[in-house]
Amino acid sequence: MLGRVLSLALATAGVGGLLLAPTPAQAVVVGGYKCAGYSTIDDAVPLSAVMKDTFIWSKFKPTKVGDGKGNINWKANPYKNPSWYMWLHSLRWIGQGITAAQNGDKAALTHVTAIARDWVKDNPYSWKANAAAHEATMHRTNVLICLRQAVLSNLKVTKLPSSYAWLDTALINHAKFMTANWGGAGNHGTDESIALFGVGCTLNRSDYMKTAQERLGKAITTSIDAQGATNEQATGYAQFNYSLWGRATKALQDCGVEPGKTISTRRALLATFIAHATTPLGMMQQIGDTEYVKTNNIVGTPAEYAATQGKSGTAPKDRVKIYSAGYVFGRSGWGSATTPFSAESAYSLRFGPKRALHGHSDHTAITYQARGRDILNDTGYAGYANKDWRTWIVGPSAHNVMTTPKLADTNPITKLTRSSIRDNADFYEMADSPAAGVSRTRAVLILRKPDVVVTLDRGTAKTAQQFQTLWHLPSDQRATVSGRAAAVATKAGDNTRTVLLQIPYKGALPAGSTLVKTGQTNPIQGWHFPHITTRKAASTVIFARAGKSVSILSLIVPTRANGAVTYKTRMSGTTYVIDLTVDGVKTSIGVTGGGSLVRMS
Repeated sequence: MLGRVLSLALATAGVGGLLLAPTPAQAVVVGGYKCAGYSTIDDAVPLSAVMKDTFIWSKFKPTKVGDGKGNINWKANPYKNPSWYMWLHSLRWIGQGITAAQNGDKAALTHVTAIARDWVKDNPYSWKANAAAHEATMHRTNVLICLRQAVLSNLKVTKLPSSYAWLDTALINHAKFMTANWGGAGNHGTDESIALFGVGCTLNRSDYMKTAQERLGKAITTSIDAQGATNEQATGYAQFNYSLWGRATKALQDCGVEPGKTISTRRALLATFIAHATTPLGMMQQIGDTEYVKTNNIVGTPAEYAATQGKSGTAPKDRVKIYSAGYVFGRSGWGSATTPFSAESAYSLRFGPKRALHGHSDHTAITYQARGRDILNDTGYAGYANKDWRTWIVGPSAHNVMTTPKLADTNPITKLTRSSIRDNADFYEMADSPAAGVSRTRAVLILRKPDVVVTLDRGTAKTAQQFQTLWHLPSDQRATVSGRAAAVATKAGDNTRTVLLQIPYKGALPAGSTLVKTGQTNPIQGWHFPHITTRKAASTVIFARAGKSVSILSLIVPTRANGAVTYKTRMSGTTYVIDLTVDGVKTSIGVTGGGSLVRMS
């Protein structure tokens, strides 16, 4: 724990590898601190819009929220969207005005000052009762720091004029609020610590700096674990956390504090995690609260190789990576002279701790890419605006898992009980209790040449239940049922189709055992959210059973549009064998008496 504040000359590494801040007397860079401030979200709000009190966020239409003189209606929320409302209160949207003021624009300084002062007047401390104002505190703090520096620069003074005393009072109130309401060791808490440190450095308050450093020291090893996985349970937030801890490093350095080695070490590990979480399409595997986004090019790290699809950088050394935080990322390879990066297959599996933060109830879920396209999707990220959609997207029925749809999800811990990594097939087994009185085991076999996903879902319940194994497909394909045992997903003009087979393992398939739902709203099923403001109908294939004990054996087979997929089954001792032919390529898959899946040829 960083227990006291020392001078730079006497600084020693504390827990988390952070070095301690200088004493106030030696904090010679105070006033030279570079505000962390507004960032890319403000690129969409040009100076002309700021000067007209027009707020722009995401894909929503520009909205005039003030009278054109900086008098803002802080209760405005025309789209009934909590994110839109929170970003209004963040003040980050006035960033271009602050930049203009910093560069000498007097009118811009007058206008952004009026907006900020109007916020302070209309939202007196403490603003905790206003969820948007509360959530946006750390963002708004950085904007106010940037505004303060713009005032000094524009007026060409080194001391804040008395007419701007309200600005320092506002910064102190924001610091008090963040001190009393720390968001913990997640990204919110880290953002707060950066802002709190910024107030301390700007106002020469060693107490704020010390508190911020202590919290950063506690957070870094929780936020990014020793393998490089984040605690956010969402791949998109892995990218955000990489940037976030870069900002933390810069904030410390800008105030003359040496960050130490822990942040840089953990960020390097996180960059490798990001690389493994990248699909052959150069996109992040869409897990948890993650939009369908490209992987950021983090130059000099394995993420550079992944983001550029092998065009530059160095590939990670591992083909498969298992993270104890609850992720398996695997692929056929990282690209070669004979197989381009984009032509490799890749997959993700989820297990591990209970759902938390930005995670979903997606344990045992699979995402999969092959033949240069998405094959099995996660359904994405619906934001927070609509409770019904949020409930569905977070729940198990929005993921590629076996569910008991009539029972409540228990948010289980899921164990990875077995794994075997081989050149032509990777095997995993996961087990948990997803509902009261229910046990679930999923065995997974990922084949290469041919590309095939095989799963054996086994479930038991104290009373007879419906069991459904769900397969969520990309929105550009449409699936149709082809008899009791199969569904086929195609896209007009595409050279790939996906055949989904339900093998009659341990008994004949009943009528209605294979279903397809596309764009259904009651109950919700068959959708994909590539972005929180975009919802697309997408087919979900359902393999259904009922009883106290069920086994559902699935094959997911991507092949050419005209490629034939056939199979036969047989017994070999106690092993159930599937002799599969995919577009002329033959292979045999065994289900052992103990429930393992093995590639036999």
